[in-house]
Amino acid sequence: MNKLFNIIVVVISSILMLSCNGQSKNETNGSSTVFTGAPGEIKLVVLDPGHFHASLLQKFSNPQVNDTVFVYAPEGVELDQYLASIEAYNNRMENPTDWVEIVYTGEDYLEKMLSDKNGNVVILAGNNKKKTEYIYEAINSGFNVLSDKPMAINRENYHLLTSAFDIAKANNVYLYDVMTERYEIINTLTRELVSNSELFGNLQTGTPEDPAVVMENLHHFYKEVSGVPLVRPAWFYDVEQQGESIADVANHLVDLVQWQCFPYVVINHNSDVVLTSANHWPTRMTLEQFSRSTGLNSFPDFLQKYVKDSNLEVFANGTINYQLKGVNVSVTALWNYESTDGGGDTYNGKIKGTNASIEIVQNNSVDYIKELFILKDKSIDEQTFDHNIAKAINELQNSYPYISAEKISEGKYQIIAPTEFRKGHEDFFGMVADKYFGFLVNRDMPEWEISNMISKYNTTTRALEMIKNQD
Repeated sequence: MNKLFNIIVVVISSILMLSCNGQSKNETNGSSTVFTGAPGEIKLVVLDPGHFHASLLQKFSNPQVNDTVFVYAPEGVELDQYLASIEAYNNRMENPTDWVEIVYTGEDYLEKMLSDKNGNVVILAGNNKKKTEYIYEAINSGFNVLSDKPMAINRENYHLLTSAFDIAKANNVYLYDVMTERYEIINTLTRELVSNSELFGNLQTGTPEDPAVVMENLHHFYKEVSGVPLVRPAWFYDVEQQGESIADVANHLVDLVQWQCFPYVVINHNSDVVLTSANHWPTRMTLEQFSRSTGLNSFPDFLQKYVKDSNLEVFANGTINYQLKGVNVSVTALWNYESTDGGGDTYNGKIKGTNASIEIVQNNSVDYIKELFILKDKSIDEQTFDHNIAKAINELQNSYPYISAEKISEGKYQIIAPTEFRKGHEDFFGMVADKYFGFLVNRDMPEWEISNMISKYNTTTRALEMIKNQD
């Protein structure tokens, strides 16, 4: 397989692509595909894979997905890294994949993809400045699209994205973004507990000064992925290409607020969301740190406008304060250069109910393993709280038999989800893909999924616009 993979990747030419197109164009045109769940019927097209998430969507095989993958991208380190990851998946000892990557690297790679119409599902994970145009063009040409977040990083992108959703509906294709955090067990259990009215009560409304929902995530520019130091492209540090944190990783937080606090609810982005305030601030890094992350020995010209006193300033931190259906929410997205204590990326949050509040903690107090706690409201007596916890856990064990509850102190429980039953972040990408492929077969993507994607990107890009108007 290794030999075949290398041969196909090396032979990068228009002739090869035309040959493959001639064999499959009629049967793989995205706009005409009817998905039945048959083996190999989903034919992937990977467009400009500039982020490692593109390869993670192929970490595991899926019988419904064809082993032949069409790749359209400019030549460069980003493409090389993607192909190296795929080759590693093909050649690992345990559960190897069998991908055959057919690659086109002409300067007209986008136009070539649109005219060839090889495949029926476009995978996007890369430069966010280009991504919304890629989405629009692919949808307009009849492809289904599974895109890494964010799908829009500014208001111009947002308006183009809403047009893409309109065209997707007309073309009977599906556009979906990769929200991996929904598949993390602590987040899933949080959603279940918030929906338990006997235990949690009703969602409090809070105030702008004391929000009912608070979420914060922390990421790091320099880290390891699959045991290998991650090399970032230089454009990752350009907020005009990658996006500021509130338009990028904050989308996970805004999505969790919607998904956990208002499950299955259609959110109207015009009437249900009110922004109250937003701000941002930079992460500073030295040239040495930048070089360690990118492999480059100088700041490129397009980053010079962000260099102050020899340090690169990246507006990679921000807070959005808003009301969602009358509930006051605060989300904060942070980036440090590197974890100094081995903690890695973290997520902390609190959701307040009238009977109990839920806290998600991931810091040194829990050895940086995400944990879930429930605290009773002072209006609830201890015996009632104990009873409600026991009843809720008993019900949840029907779906998650490995969970339990441990009383930490009066009025406080920890929900135990043993680490051996938890999936890793890299596994979530395949789970998102499986969910999306199910939508393609069953034609049942709920309306709330679509409306809430639109609401999410409206919230983040409007917050960025608010900040720009303040600066």
